[in-house]
Amino acid sequence: MSVRSRARDALDEAAQKAEQEAPSGAGRSANTSSRHGARRSFNEAAHKLSRPAPPSSARTREEESDAARRRFEALADTQRDVIAHAGRLVLVLGALGVVYGDIGTSPLYTEQAIFSSYRATAHVTPAAVYGVASLIFWALMVVVSIKYAGFIMRAHNRGDGGIMALTALLQRHKVAYGAVLVTLGIFGAALFFGDGIITPAISVLGSVQGIQVATPALAHLVVPISVAILIGLFMLQRFGSGTIGWLFGPVIVVWFTVIGVLGLSEVLKEPAVLQGLSPHWAVRFMIDHGASGYLVLGGVVLAVTGAEALYADRGHFGASPIRLGWFGLALPALMLNYLGQGVFILHHPTLSQHASTFNPFYQMAPGWSRWPLVILAAVATVIASQAAISGSFSVAKQAVQLGFLPRLKLLHTSRMEGQIYVPIVNWGLCLGVVALTLVFRSASKLGDIYGVAVTGTFILNTVLFLAVARLLWGTSKRKLAPVALLFLTVEIAFFSANIAKVEHGAWLSLAIGLVMSIVMINWRRGQVIVTRNRIAQEGSLRQFLDGLADRNPPLVRVPGVAIFLCRDNATTPLALRADVEHTHSLHEKVVIVSVDTVSIPHVDEKDRFVVEQLGHGVFKVFHVTVRTGYHDKLNIPAALQLCRKQGLLERNLDLEHASYFVSRITITPTNARGLPQWGKRLFILMARNATSPIEHFGLPGDRTVIMGSQVGL
Repeated sequence: MSVRSRARDALDEAAQKAEQEAPSGAGRSANTSSRHGARRSFNEAAHKLSRPAPPSSARTREEESDAARRRFEALADTQRDVIAHAGRLVLVLGALGVVYGDIGTSPLYTEQAIFSSYRATAHVTPAAVYGVASLIFWALMVVVSIKYAGFIMRAHNRGDGGIMALTALLQRHKVAYGAVLVTLGIFGAALFFGDGIITPAISVLGSVQGIQVATPALAHLVVPISVAILIGLFMLQRFGSGTIGWLFGPVIVVWFTVIGVLGLSEVLKEPAVLQGLSPHWAVRFMIDHGASGYLVLGGVVLAVTGAEALYADRGHFGASPIRLGWFGLALPALMLNYLGQGVFILHHPTLSQHASTFNPFYQMAPGWSRWPLVILAAVATVIASQAAISGSFSVAKQAVQLGFLPRLKLLHTSRMEGQIYVPIVNWGLCLGVVALTLVFRSASKLGDIYGVAVTGTFILNTVLFLAVARLLWGTSKRKLAPVALLFLTVEIAFFSANIAKVEHGAWLSLAIGLVMSIVMINWRRGQVIVTRNRIAQEGSLRQFLDGLADRNPPLVRVPGVAIFLCRDNATTPLALRADVEHTHSLHEKVVIVSVDTVSIPHVDEKDRFVVEQLGHGVFKVFHVTVRTGYHDKLNIPAALQLCRKQGLLERNLDLEHASYFVSRITITPTNARGLPQWGKRLFILMARNATSPIEHFGLPGDRTVIMGSQVGL
């Protein structure tokens, strides 16, 4: 528990003991103010005495309503960072297991691809080896160490990182050029799915290819074993990784230690390779080889492909543990291994001419260690693939919560934060990964199509970071100019060098990103139109409640509690309107629930609810606004029970036997403007295949009534 949470709980306890009386009542607008503990104590007493609390004055209701508004405006405080619930070393160990799997397994195929696929490195010389080592080192320094670990880690959305967090940050603040920036963020998130297909395939193939080095006679088993591992990995996603997740950190620590020792043993044979850390060798390499040397950047980028994970997983561990893991273990181990591979290649210059058997990572290892190394590499790449798959689930969930995708079936595989499973994403990735493995059959060939989407994401992340620094932080252009020049120069160079891979198949990840971004933008635009038409059809909630007393025939009051879901407190739930018009009845207790997904990862329990009472006379209803972050689990019954526990709803409100009413909207295309016809057909198709609101909102199936209605698009 954080210091802030302990202090707040202590204040609540003190207030509960000190306050003997507190203003309360059925006719108030309740919120989670500093007097929360006093109200809770009073409501518990009222429940035991079975008598209602005295109504508060109109002035008190207005004051509490203003307090609620101010409290929820405080949710815009984006400077609140991750609160550590474990020691720093534990967090570093956890970060190593989750954050560095992708970038940590890059040595399996990076130098293999560079020295077997490019004309500039076809002839092995000391200058070429030192030049490649220099390019890799400075790519890691500029992109990972300086940009991600140094600068961009400072931009966060209440501790959360990643391109969707930056997008949500800009979307909430409604900055200048906000629509353009949000669109760029959506495209960057869509490119993540393109990477999610290639990463598991190239990682697992790169590790299993060690078999053909350890035992060449078994080379024909590389692809079948890789496919079996990948299919097994996707099949196990349903059960989550919580049971073995505690092993991830130690395994990756062993991995980095082993690859560092392997590299160091080679570096000690020729310490002169340390010259490769000097930037002048990279400059010399580029000058000596011209355009062909420039294209080598398409292979160098493989060394930094997991950099986005450092930022995307910021919300799980915080900035400091991620930086410590990077500078304390990951970076030194990676560079020792890359330098060691360079020494091995320099001592065996003809091996790179045999692309089918060339694999410096395994070949520089002693013969007795190759099979254990294959097993360790396979485990490490499974962990790396797990991180990429879980990241795709998280991005999909964020997109749903922020309104860029329809409701998707989403299962929580454990009580651990982030342990979710999205079936449609899982099996879509599985088909793509297996197809790529069967088609390309080697990590070096997959390297020929890898990098375009990654570098595109790098550029978009930089642009959004600069927008946050300029528009939200007010950083001067003079200070931002050198940062923008450094990052964008390097990343645009990587991107342009990878464009040459398009003819080899790199168009695939770009096509996936483009299609996904079109889908998400189309859904967002269609949702705005449907919501506007639905609001017009629903009508004013206050007018609806005011007219209940004058209905003919008079309404019959039905015992029990009815809960209706609606967008906000301004309009009437279609299910409520239909229920009254068709049955001429109304439940004795009516609760209307609105879900407000705010652009932050998590909403604290005490900041989650606003409750107000609407209507007059006997036709009064409770309206509950449930604030939820885009990482929070959405469960309406659990939220209402928590709201009642906090004293914001009547203690005797029978939520355990309440009936839920939701509207199932049938969308019909019209000739109205807003979306092209293909866009309308796509939106309707997605809406029809969206998961049931019962699953999405966690409603009890045996106590939920779905009422149909039509809305035009």
